[in-house]
Amino acid sequence: MNKSISLFGRFLNITERVGNALPNPATLFAIFALLALILSGVAASFGWDATHPTTGYVIEPVNLLSKEGLHRVMLEMVHNFTSFAPLGIVIVAMLGIGIAESSGLIGAIIRLLVLSAPQRMMTFVLVFAGVISNTASDIGYVLLIPLAGTIFLSLGRNPLVGMAAAFAGVSGGFSANLVLGTIDPLLAGLSEEAARIIDPAYEVNPTANYYFMVVSAFFIAFIGTFVTEKIVAPRLGEYKGSEQPEEIKKLDKDEKRGLLWAGIVTLVLTVLVLWGTIPENGFLRIQGESVLRSPVIKGVIALLFIFASAAGIAYGIASGKFKSDDDVVKGMNGAIKTLAAYIVLVFFAAQFVAYFKWSHLGEILAINGAIFLKSINIGTIPLLVLFIILAGTINMAMGSASAKWAIMAPVFIPLFMELGYSPELSQVVYRIGDSVTNLISPMMSFFALIIAFFQKYDSKASIGTIVATMLPYTFVFFIAWTLLLIVWVYFGFPLGPGAPLYYEGGLVK
Repeated sequence: MNKSISLFGRFLNITERVGNALPNPATLFAIFALLALILSGVAASFGWDATHPTTGYVIEPVNLLSKEGLHRVMLEMVHNFTSFAPLGIVIVAMLGIGIAESSGLIGAIIRLLVLSAPQRMMTFVLVFAGVISNTASDIGYVLLIPLAGTIFLSLGRNPLVGMAAAFAGVSGGFSANLVLGTIDPLLAGLSEEAARIIDPAYEVNPTANYYFMVVSAFFIAFIGTFVTEKIVAPRLGEYKGSEQPEEIKKLDKDEKRGLLWAGIVTLVLTVLVLWGTIPENGFLRIQGESVLRSPVIKGVIALLFIFASAAGIAYGIASGKFKSDDDVVKGMNGAIKTLAAYIVLVFFAAQFVAYFKWSHLGEILAINGAIFLKSINIGTIPLLVLFIILAGTINMAMGSASAKWAIMAPVFIPLFMELGYSPELSQVVYRIGDSVTNLISPMMSFFALIIAFFQKYDSKASIGTIVATMLPYTFVFFIAWTLLLIVWVYFGFPLGPGAPLYYEGGLVK
């Protein structure tokens, strides 16, 4: 086993050095934007083009280094940034989440969920709580994982096993959830921008993968529990360290009162939404249109903000956490502060996506790539599996889910669309690959923090320790989640409300 851990350590040390050698993600996108400009000039000089097999239309590259191209780059730089779909969506979502998180509501819900569970169900509850914790972005990493160690130690079990289970849910099940999280609108916005390279009117809603991810939340929780109890716990054995059990504080009366009022507010809002949505003439319905085209679906980010902020304010006031409106605003301010690096990254990502679209390089690559893949007849399932592996491999060297998708979406979504697969399917395939290797990726932003948590109970814990512990989850999650997707595609289930598996305008129908 020591030899195995040593091999893992050497492999990840190489990966870590390669990843650390990469520029900052914002710098990386600035380089990509510059390369897109240069490549547009090269493509125009060499006459690269693509003929659409269905329409016969010849798509030629546009030289953005020409006089007209440079003028457009200068005149539309600000517009590229401010009109970039994910930017406003993520900011609005985080404003609501910031209120709920700063009030203590999200932390109280997680503690209640974990502490009220029977001991025999504790592993499942920890994994499941980890999965749903990503609704509030990173709170699962900083709150649930160390809490899981404390809980397992208090139950007389190895605390490393508890933290591994929680980590598996938080990171390995990062994309799955019962409600929309911050990752949903973020990825949907990037997917929509990429889809419009082929179809300028295409819309990708934040609910695009909702059905699949709700099923995945329970699926990953059961699989994670199995791996924990049958593989990880036997391997780690009993805890022989000196750390003593800590008392886990139960919810006090103020926190319980806060949860009660948060629940009441959430219930009232839910009733109002259902009242406005279910009747055909409801105030949240468009005359003659289905629910899928209602403001409830298209305006789901507004609902996320309203529900999260209203419940957070109710909890904060009832629990005494919020004394005035200043506390509410501070919660929103704190959430926006966490987005500083993301906003800088988006500026350069928006330029890259715009240049890629203006130059027609995305369409040319998509059509020629689709023709090639069609000619080798690789088939749907092998194509999806290869894409999952590719996303998971890239995740080992680049941690940010949004940064990777901003690079991959403009290439793969048009390619999949020309092959007849929807952007929603491309996105869900990416999300599986991105999630399953989070557990063993040193580039994952919280990886160093996880090592520190492990070292509390095992001073010798290192990168190799984490990888050796979490690798079984990666392998089993990859196999099981891929099989779930294959079954889903085989039966033709929609991925979310109004989110099909196939794109009718592609070359393959």
